[in-house]
Amino acid sequence: MSSRKYFGTDGIRGKVGSAPVTPDFVMKLGWAAGKVFRRKGVSTILIGKDTRVSGYMFESALEAGLSAAGVNIGLLGPIPTPAIAYLTRTFKAQAGIVISASHNPFYDNGIKFFSAQGTKLPDELELEIEAMIDAPMEVVDSSELGKAFRVEDARGRYVEFCKSRVSDELDLSEMKMVLDCANGATYQVAPAVMAELRANLSEIHVNPDGFNINEGCGSTSPEALKRVVLAEKADIGIAFDGDGDRLILVDDHGEFVDGDEILYILARHQKLKGEMLGGVVGTKMSNLGLERALASMDIPFVRADVGDRYVMEALKENQWVMGGENSGHIVLGDMTTTGDGLISALKVLEVMFETGSSLAELRQGMTKCPQKLVNVKVEDKKAVMTSPEIAREVELSEQRMEGRGRVLLRPSGTEPLVRVMVEGVDQEEIDREVTCLVEVVKKAAS
Repeated sequence: MSSRKYFGTDGIRGKVGSAPVTPDFVMKLGWAAGKVFRRKGVSTILIGKDTRVSGYMFESALEAGLSAAGVNIGLLGPIPTPAIAYLTRTFKAQAGIVISASHNPFYDNGIKFFSAQGTKLPDELELEIEAMIDAPMEVVDSSELGKAFRVEDARGRYVEFCKSRVSDELDLSEMKMVLDCANGATYQVAPAVMAELRANLSEIHVNPDGFNINEGCGSTSPEALKRVVLAEKADIGIAFDGDGDRLILVDDHGEFVDGDEILYILARHQKLKGEMLGGVVGTKMSNLGLERALASMDIPFVRADVGDRYVMEALKENQWVMGGENSGHIVLGDMTTTGDGLISALKVLEVMFETGSSLAELRQGMTKCPQKLVNVKVEDKKAVMTSPEIAREVELSEQRMEGRGRVLLRPSGTEPLVRVMVEGVDQEEIDREVTCLVEVVKKAAS
């Protein structure tokens, strides 16, 4: 990734109006992508977005750039990120473009691409697009300009796809459910899917105005959902993030159920049915309790770096299909090609339906280990992360815990911080080790 000038691990993202998230750059990005894909025989690229106000501006900018490169454009409107991946495949388009900053506030936005197969673009294609961005922009002849069309049935297609991922017998008529759509991209499709499966449904944060996406709601702020679940005595609450690729659940007691617990519930159910395909991929931030619970069922588990790109790479390398992050980004490779909050929710609901168990009962087999995370401000993250003194202290810390816990030091991708995390079975021991490590990091950074 270090050779990239614009693309990060999840496309291009930043504050609207600050480079590179500006309309002129995004138009050039659209043109560059169009030129690269047109060389490969491209005819159509789809564009979808979440509900933030800047989506209109960047949709128009991309449309202009793609048209100038001679590529046709299908406009999907506000729709979840995983829906764009799915529709790119079903329309036989050569690429899909997502305009979204996921769980970030409205004043951020970003651009990412899906391949014709509904997966992240290969590295070589992203590098080709980056190289083309720096080339002079040339418009094709007027007779070759791309045309734009609106895909009128995009939402309906995705609703039917989601329903097709679960058993025909799934009937949610006995299920009282609260949906929190984060005033984001799921605000229409998630209620539609649940209503068609006959759920007794309440909806919150389904009135986007361009500015309220993720604002005190959704998977990153599920407290409002918890209050409604308890007030309405609901069986489950489901909170999506702004672009719909992750979720957090709330059980009937008002307890939050994160991505680690969702992976446990799904993996355990598949194992008991004899349908477990390989193992589970987590990340370095996945709770030790997940690893132990899976080991007790003889389900293999590996950790990838934080980020869905790395989870997907580990799944491919191991030829497994289930992975995710504790943030609620779940990948079910036998269901779809990318993380999908709505399909992940449906699979949990299917487990509840098939077993007759509550969400609280399903999570009981996994005991989460205590974690403590401290962010340490540093000037040179690389110097800290390569310090022999810190490496020795981490090794000593793990020796002191004697297999009862683990240590993780991780540089922030966007801030001048090193994150110090210790996880184990004893809170006092965790506190001691965190205090020791933080002091060593501060000393090395000074």
